[in-house]
Amino acid sequence: MTRVIVIGCGLAGITTAYYLNEQGVDVTVLERAEAPARETSFANGSLMAPSSADPWNAPGVLFDLMKALGRDDSAMMVRAGVLPSMVGWGLRFLRNSTLARYQASYLDNVGLSQYSQSVMQRLLQVHPLEFEYAPDGTVSVCRTEAALTKGRQIANWLKQVGITHEELDRDGLLELEPALAPAIENFVGGIRYPQDEVGNARLFCLALKQVAEDAGVVFRFSEQVLGVERRRGTIQSVITPREKLGADCFVLAAGSYSWPVGRRLKVHIPVRPAKGYSLTVPVRNIEPAPRYAIIDEALHAAIVPLGKGKLRIAGTAEFTGFDKSLPEARLSNLKRLLTEVYPQIPVNESSMQPWCGLRPMTPDGRPLLGSTRLSNLFVNTGHGPLGWTMACGSGKAVADVVLGNDPEIDLAPFSMARF
Repeated sequence: MTRVIVIGCGLAGITTAYYLNEQGVDVTVLERAEAPARETSFANGSLMAPSSADPWNAPGVLFDLMKALGRDDSAMMVRAGVLPSMVGWGLRFLRNSTLARYQASYLDNVGLSQYSQSVMQRLLQVHPLEFEYAPDGTVSVCRTEAALTKGRQIANWLKQVGITHEELDRDGLLELEPALAPAIENFVGGIRYPQDEVGNARLFCLALKQVAEDAGVVFRFSEQVLGVERRRGTIQSVITPREKLGADCFVLAAGSYSWPVGRRLKVHIPVRPAKGYSLTVPVRNIEPAPRYAIIDEALHAAIVPLGKGKLRIAGTAEFTGFDKSLPEARLSNLKRLLTEVYPQIPVNESSMQPWCGLRPMTPDGRPLLGSTRLSNLFVNTGHGPLGWTMACGSGKAVADVVLGNDPEIDLAPFSMARF
């Protein structure tokens, strides 16, 4: 039986392990944290939204970053202390912000996102997992006519790849989401994307991990990869604090930590961590309760109802290395968004659950999927803010590549070879 070690136990690692095991592989998952989904998958934005699969290096991103210098209220910012580690990566990031490259990456991401939705539907038919799943769509709200015009242009452009939409004026917004009534004057309209979905990524990871474990996948927690034994262009084993572990193949699915772990494996992984924030807020006794995920593109943020009685407010991007502190100035962005969209919901500091996570960003906004220059090392990382949107499709496709099968989707746009 083929033996595979998967490094990482978030969305990417668990889905890869599940689909490998499904095809008869002996799988062991190594995770540096003490439990599944303790990093980026823990309290992310909860969106599975092909409509929002755009890379963050849109045309004009350099100007936006320059404007954001020193401003904690900006949607995207770079801390000065990390600039030396980002020079080469950053130049590639800017090179890929031309309109042609941006649009190509956007459409590639949409295709992978749609494929991932179809893979998840197949999975849920076999295993009806509970993870606060709601396939009700999302609504991108616009505060100005200019923003609505831009949103309309993007929506019409996305129609070419099967992303449907509905344009809403102010009355349409209110009819769809009555909870917007107290702040409806803040918006001129919006775009609804009915094919988008939401769900609790952490609960999904816990549920699928249990399914995989019951099927024979071995999970080892609090175990870091410290080094590697290589021979003739292949990895023979990885070294952890406990022991040396050998396998036929290895999959690196460690999110932002794929970069430093890759160095230990002697492979360059071109990802950098982009910190995002979230607040989870209880909303009991609020009538009418919010029903739809509301996206504010101006702040790269969203307000998402999860299950019964809570909202997840998440977003913004900050290049600050591996720092996971929670500065109040950045969390204030999300509190302000909540107040502007739902002023009837009290900002109760004691009941809010703040969190931050590190999104693994590539220079062109597309993930890294498939083979590497080492014949038995594979990658499933670099999804940036789209890890939940692309999780099942990426895991299935990478599992196919590991086993020498043709994946159901063309992985050329996501190949390591482009770097």
